[in-house]
Formats: sequence, C-alpha cells, structure tokens
Amino acid sequence: MTLQDSVPPRLRALCVHLLTASGAVFAMLAMLAAADHRWSLMFLWLVVAFFVDGIDGPLARHYEVGRNAPRYDGVLLDLIIDYLTYVFIPAFALFASGLLPGWTGWCAIIVITYASAMYFADTRMKTRDYSFHGFPGCWNMVVLVLFALAPNFWISLLIVIVLAAAMFLPVKFVHPVRTARWRPVTLPMAVAWTFFAGWAAWVDFDSQSWAHWGLVVTSLYLTLAGAVQQAIYRETI
Repeated sequence: MTLQDSVPPRLRALCVHLLTASGAVFAMLAMLAAADHRWSLMFLWLVVAFFVDGIDGPLARHYEVGRNAPRYDGVLLDLIIDYLTYVFIPAFALFASGLLPGWTGWCAIIVITYASAMYFADTRMKTRDYSFHGFPGCWNMVVLVLFALAPNFWISLLIVIVLAAAMFLPVKFVHPVRTARWRPVTLPMAVAWTFFAGWAAWVDFDSQSWAHWGLVVTSLYLTLAGAVQQAIYRETI
C-alpha cells in the first residue's frame, strides 16, 4: 500500500479545496504589494496564484472532489479567486501605475471589471472541447505583458477594449490544460509563459530582458490558437 492509498479519498479531495483556497492568500499578498506600488512583487504573487490555478483543476478531477468533498463548491471557489487574481488586482494595477493616464485609466478599469463580472457568470463560458467561449478574462496575463512592453497608452487602451469585446464574441480561446487539440504545444506554451512572466517580474521588467520576447511569442500563441483552430477546422461555437 502506498502513502497515497493510505489517505482517505475525502481528505485528499479536501486538500485540493485547500490548495485552491490558497489562491485567496496569494491574492491578498498581491494586493498589499500593489497598494505600495511594488508592481514586480505583485506580479510575482499573481504568477504563483496562476500556477496554483493551473494545477488545482487536474487534481480536482483526479481526486473527484465533487463526489468526495461535496460540501465545498470547487467551481465557485475557483471563480471567486480567479476574479480577484485575474481581474480585480490587475485592473487596479493598470489604473494605479499610470500606464493608462487620466480618463483612459478610468475607462479601462470600468470596462475590465464590468465585462469580466458578466463573463464569469456566463453559463456558456466553456465550449464542447473545453475551450473558452470568448476571451476568458485573463487580465493578469494581459496587464503583465503591458507592464513588460510599456506600449503607447492608446495601444494599451485599444487592446483592453478589443479583448473586452472578445469576451462576448463567438471566438474560441484554448484552455491550456483541458483543450485536447494541440495540447502538446499549448501546455508547454502556458508553462513557458509562466516562466517568462515570473522572470520578467523578477528583473523588475527590465526592457533589455530576453523574457519579454518569450512573453510576446507565448502570449500571441495562447491568444490566437483557438481562433486559428476555428478557421482551420471550420468550427462553430
């Protein structure tokens, strides 16, 4: 008998819920860093939360948390934490950092938080192949790339508006773990994005860092892969 077999299924499932809930702690640590305008530290905590979010889903399915620990709704718990780490804190950072000055900052945070609240409540969020129906509100990834590249604020505002609109369009965005098609490429791309994001934040978004090029390549793939699949395979969602 292995050590894993000696642990009751209910306890294993509960531990997965506790792992998911740890994202709330990382969200608070990120928010405290953001309040002090320590953006690199904020993003490091968000990258940790992003990593936890990437592994808790497969663990939840493996240990059947819905059957073995049904008292806690893992989907709801995940959504609550995702809204904090994917939407709320990144939107605050975009506004408070001055990357979008004046009225553009107000426009961005209103669009991001309002549209994302509606998207997270959308019962059609997932497609038949477990991709996302529309842009999945990964503003933590978007804002981190904007911090790294620091484009003209008009470009940043345009990116925010286009992606917010894409949340409600019939465009597919791949899930790095659950979308089976191209997973051998998509999953390593997601892991690479996490590495490049952590490295960019670690070097305080140094413009000379090679991590920025890695962020651009991996971000473009993760953003466009679903739409390319739709075009190639003539899919509708």
